[in-house]
Amino acid sequence: MLSRLTALICACALTACTTTMIDRGTYLADTQYHAKGADSRVRFLVMHYTEIDEAKSLSVLTGDQVSVHYVVPDAPRIERGEPVVYQLVPEDQRAWHAGLSYWQGATELNASSIGIENVNLGPIDTPSGRGWQPYPRAQIDALIELSRDIVTRYRIPPTRVVGHSDIAPQRKIDPGPLFPWHTLYQAGIGAWPDDATVAAHLAGRAPKAPTDVRALQEKLKRYGYDVATDGVLDEKTRRVFGAFQMHFRPSDYAGDADAESDAIASALIDKYLP
Repeated sequence: MLSRLTALICACALTACTTTMIDRGTYLADTQYHAKGADSRVRFLVMHYTEIDEAKSLSVLTGDQVSVHYVVPDAPRIERGEPVVYQLVPEDQRAWHAGLSYWQGATELNASSIGIENVNLGPIDTPSGRGWQPYPRAQIDALIELSRDIVTRYRIPPTRVVGHSDIAPQRKIDPGPLFPWHTLYQAGIGAWPDDATVAAHLAGRAPKAPTDVRALQEKLKRYGYDVATDGVLDEKTRRVFGAFQMHFRPSDYAGDADAESDAIASALIDKYLP
């Protein structure tokens, strides 16, 4: 009986040892021990648009200049009842999608983010003048499924689901004013201010009434933007204000320092950064 028990213990030990070993060709890595002092590379989710069609997007994004983790087609095909998106880079690897960037104290977000490119032409000419290409419902639905999976697996906080224009406002405007930020928020993805809190912070002011530039700069700096806090409404500050407005008030993203923008910023801080 003892010999059989010993043999069983040895067999179990051998199995455990075998299943924790990874053969890397010239050495074996034993993975049975796990350090607690570690976390995920992924801290942010960054949204983009491609400005070109699907075929050109895939050609460019599989070249040697830029890359991204996922591409969501404007008309995703359906297989087995589910939308198909393209994964071009493994999530544990860095993709070249963010460039020079900043958010909440982090720089070079390529190293700490997952990037999603949405096939969308961005600014387009319309019969009534310059406009923006809408995001089709089927694309939004696919994007929601993809994004919700990512933020859930990596526990990405709402304030770290951002657009390229949020993290690089001096040089980027994607994913544009028609991007469905509020729809994503309703699906549990990203941040959005509560209407009642915005109204409380407006405190009877007209939405377009001028507000203190420095105060708005300081609030956006606290929320995550790379912005000066010198009280000067120069072109750089306007671009930051415009990026914030494009995300949270897409009906007007002129970059003005107005009461509604101040109220939205205050409501976001109350909700997510108290």
